[in-house]
Amino acid sequence: MRVADEMDLTLGHEVGYSIPQEDCTGPDTLLRFCWDGLLLQEVASTRGTGAWGVLVLDEAQERSVASDLLQGLLRNARLGNLPGDSRVVVVTDPALEPKLQAFWGNPPTVHVPRRPGTCPTPIYRDTVPTDRVEAACQAVIELCTKEAPGDVLVYLPSEEEILLCCESLSREVGPLALRGPPPRVLPLHPGCGPAIQAAYEDTDLGARKVVVTHWLADFSFSLPSIRHVIDSGLELRSVYNPQIRAESQVLRPISKCQAEARRLRARGFPPGSCLCLYPKSLLELEAPLLPTARICEVNLSPVVLLLKRRQIAEPGECHFLDRPAPEALMQALEDLDYLAALDDDGNLSDLGVILSEFPLPPELAKALLASCEFNCVDEMLTLAAMLTAAPGFTHPPLSAEEAALRRALEHTDGDHSSLIQVYEAFIQSGADKAWCQARGLNWAALCQAQKLRGDLLELMQQIELPLSQPAFGSEQNRTDLQKALLSGYFLKVARDTDGTGNYLLLTHKHVAQLSPYCCYRSRRSPTRPPPWVLYHTFSISKDNCLSIVSEIQPQMLVELAPPYFLSNLPPSESRDLLNQLREGMADSSVESESSSTQEFGDACVLQ
Repeated sequence: MRVADEMDLTLGHEVGYSIPQEDCTGPDTLLRFCWDGLLLQEVASTRGTGAWGVLVLDEAQERSVASDLLQGLLRNARLGNLPGDSRVVVVTDPALEPKLQAFWGNPPTVHVPRRPGTCPTPIYRDTVPTDRVEAACQAVIELCTKEAPGDVLVYLPSEEEILLCCESLSREVGPLALRGPPPRVLPLHPGCGPAIQAAYEDTDLGARKVVVTHWLADFSFSLPSIRHVIDSGLELRSVYNPQIRAESQVLRPISKCQAEARRLRARGFPPGSCLCLYPKSLLELEAPLLPTARICEVNLSPVVLLLKRRQIAEPGECHFLDRPAPEALMQALEDLDYLAALDDDGNLSDLGVILSEFPLPPELAKALLASCEFNCVDEMLTLAAMLTAAPGFTHPPLSAEEAALRRALEHTDGDHSSLIQVYEAFIQSGADKAWCQARGLNWAALCQAQKLRGDLLELMQQIELPLSQPAFGSEQNRTDLQKALLSGYFLKVARDTDGTGNYLLLTHKHVAQLSPYCCYRSRRSPTRPPPWVLYHTFSISKDNCLSIVSEIQPQMLVELAPPYFLSNLPPSESRDLLNQLREGMADSSVESESSSTQEFGDACVLQ
C-alpha cells in the first residue's frame, strides 16, 4: 500500500500483492509483492522460472525454507537453460554475501549504504536475568518514567512470553504519572493475524508504542519511529528430529547477524538506545555468525514432494545453500512412500501429483483426499483448515466462566471433532470477535481458517474431486472421519501401555503424555485414557506432549495402514498386537470367502 501511495498508482492494478488467502493483483499488475511460500508454489508448478521479468528476493539472510528452496530451483533452472530470460536479485545482509557469491557463481554485487543515522552503543547486562519478562517490563517502565522520546521494541523468545509481557505492561504502565497518554502495548507475532497492522497505525497521536515481538521482527519488520530496543538475545525455535518424527522446542542464542539487525532498529539522529539483557561474552562466544537455515530444521516431506513435482528425481540433486542431512531426506522419502505418493521408480504417483496441489502437509492432504472415498469431505475440509490455521486453545482458561464455555465446545470423540465443533460454533456466532475472546480462542486464526477452508473447497472443485454433504454428529460420519484421518496419519498413532496415560509411540519407543489442553484431560469425571490414539503433533518438551488427539480402533489401523508399514515398526508389544489383529482379520477373510463359495455351490445344486 505504501508503494502504491508513493507512486500515485492504484493498489490492485499497477501495484499489487499476493499473500495466503488474499490476492490483490490484476492483469495490468506490473509490480507485485508476494509471500515467498506462494511464489515457491508457482515456480514449482512451471518448467521455466515463472511469468516475471525480474524477481527480487528480499531478506535472504532470514534463511526461510521458501527463500532457500526458491534460490535452489532458480539456480537449477538457470544451469539447465530452461525457457525464460528472468533475472534474480537477492537482497541480503553483508554477512551472507560470501556464501551467496559462491552459490550463484560470482554474480555482480551492489552494496547499498544504510539509511542516514547513528547506531546506538549497546548496553549489556552483567548476567542473564532469571526472569526475562520481568526484566524487560522493568526496562520499559524505566524508559517511560524518564520520558525518553520514541517508540520501544522488545524482543523475547516465545509467543507465550510476549503475551505475559504485554499483560504485565498493560497493568503497570496505566498508573504511571506521565505527561502524555499512556503507552500502547502491542504484540507482534504470526498469531496476531491482521492485528499486526496496529503496529503501523497512528491512532493515538502522542502515545508511545511498545511493540513486543520475537524473531519475526529481526529483519522484515520496519517502523521508523522505533528509538529504543530491549533485546533478550534468545529465540525459541521448533527443530524437527527425523529419526523420531518429532519437534522439540529449542531455546538458543540469536546469531550475531540478528543481534546487529536488532541494534540497527534504534538507528537515528540522535541515536536511540539498545539494552541487551545478556552479557557481551554470550554474544561473542556462543552466538553463531548467521541464523541457522530453516531447511535443516524442518520436516522435509513437503519439500521433497515439491521437488518431485518439479521433476527433480533425486532431492540430493537440487542445489541448496546449506544441504539438509541425508537421513532427513531419506525419512521424507520413506514417509511419502508410505503415503503412496511415490511410484515404484521413486517418481510422483498419480496420487502424489494431486497431493502436491494442496497447500497442506502431505499427510493432511492424504486425509483430505481419503475423505472423498469415505464421504466426509465437508468435515475434513473444516478440519484441514483448523489444523493448519487455528489449532484450538493455546493457553489455560482465565476464569471459571471461560472454562465452562470451553467445555461446552468439547466433543466426546476427541480433539479433532472438537475443532470441527469450534469452527461450526464460530460460524454460527457470525464470526464474532467477542464470542472468541470469551472462550480464549484466537479470532484472527479462526478467520484465517474460514478463508483457507474456502480456498481448499475451490481447489477440490477445480480438480473435480467428489464432495459430500455435511453429516457431522452421525455415527456413520464418526467412523468415516476416523478412517479418513487414519489414511493420512497412520504414522502418528500411540498406545497407552499401562492405563495411566503413558503413550508409547508406534514408530519409535518414546513415551508421551496428552497435552494439558486435550479434551480427554479436561473432563470433570476421572476416566481411563483411550487405549489407542491418533495425534497431530508430538513435541519433545518438558512434558513430551501429544497435541490434538482422538481415540481410534486398532482394527481400523490394521485395515488402512500399508502392510509393509506395520512390518517395519520397531519391536514392541504394540506391534505384536497389531500383527495378531492382522492375522486374525486375514483368517476371518479367508473363512468368509470359503463360506460364500460354499453357499454359492449349494445354491447351484438346489437349482
